[in-house]
Amino acid sequence: MPTPPETPALPTTRTTGCPFDPPAEYAALREAAPVSRIRCPAGFDTWLVTRYDDVRAVLADPALSSRGASSVHVKAEQDPYAEVDPGSIIQLDGAEHSRLRKMVVAEFTVRRVEKLREYVREQVEQHLDAMLAKPGRADLVQDFALPIPSLAICELLGVPYADRELFQRQSSVLVSTDQDAETTGQAYHELAGYLGKLFAGKQQDPHDDLFSKLIVRAEASGEPLDLDELIMLGLSLLVAGHETTANMIALSALLLLEHPDQRTQALADPPRAVEELLRYLSVVQFGVLRYATEEVKVGGQTVAEGDWLIAALNSANRDEDRYPHADRLDFTRESPRTHVAFGFGAHQCVGQQLARVEMQEALTALFRRVPDLRLAVPKESLAYKHNALVYGPEELPVAWPA
Repeated sequence: MPTPPETPALPTTRTTGCPFDPPAEYAALREAAPVSRIRCPAGFDTWLVTRYDDVRAVLADPALSSRGASSVHVKAEQDPYAEVDPGSIIQLDGAEHSRLRKMVVAEFTVRRVEKLREYVREQVEQHLDAMLAKPGRADLVQDFALPIPSLAICELLGVPYADRELFQRQSSVLVSTDQDAETTGQAYHELAGYLGKLFAGKQQDPHDDLFSKLIVRAEASGEPLDLDELIMLGLSLLVAGHETTANMIALSALLLLEHPDQRTQALADPPRAVEELLRYLSVVQFGVLRYATEEVKVGGQTVAEGDWLIAALNSANRDEDRYPHADRLDFTRESPRTHVAFGFGAHQCVGQQLARVEMQEALTALFRRVPDLRLAVPKESLAYKHNALVYGPEELPVAWPA
């Protein structure tokens, strides 16, 4: 009797020499098998959804739970059926999720975030001053791309920036896909312990930051947030609030260095350029996981109750049926903001407006003040975060005329 074919693995390997493109297998899957069975790195089988329209449908369907969040399928030694912690805004569904999201999203509206723009702009200029004071060379990741979103999220959440070394170090462990359970657990407990002390103080003496406002608002509503909920919510916002944007700033800067012919066009309309960069780069590289709470149809395929699905964001954003010449960086593209780099539906990223402001300010100022910026090493020598939930360069050595 013939041996049945093995289930294909989730595409995770990028083509050598193409650091900005998702794995090449996605194009073939969109064409021939847009909803297909794959084996994820964590060892269980899922449906992989690759076309733009199907990905949006998956993310918008309330029958598809987010309980697995974005990482269970690519991290070994994690139980995808584990109970969801209170306060886990990424994993909760329905009324529990809506309760938290309504409280948080009020602090991330376009109007509120625009009030932070001047603060972001000042931090960008100060960090460029410090970088340019060096003798003609710096690491754009550590000296620029990482501090900007870290400072902004700390300012918004009321987390002391002086403690950045702790949360940046532990955040990098939490978004890694190849750390063992013990190391990940240690990082989680250290960061949770830190936030627990911080938020306990805010419960006793609230100030004018997001978490103080949440505490006061929740108590006034008659549904106070307990400390465990605050810790999980804090972990979600703090980690996501700087990891994703830091990598987008660094990778975008590298892309613009590689495409000097398009840089002027991009900087002439930063909001439009940022949307195309978000679409083209899509740094959430392994998709987001969903769980079918009932039988559903996705792209004509029947998905049974109890099945898992991966919505491949980076594949959807390169779908030719939605974006003609999708593999081409095009700052004149019509409607680039329809991308799903921030997800879609009820769990769409609450911090997306802040990320946009940070990218606009950082990239505009960087190339305005250092128009002759260049890589300080051969591009072939750059290392990337292939084993992390969020993709980007490990470091980005740059130079400029002294």
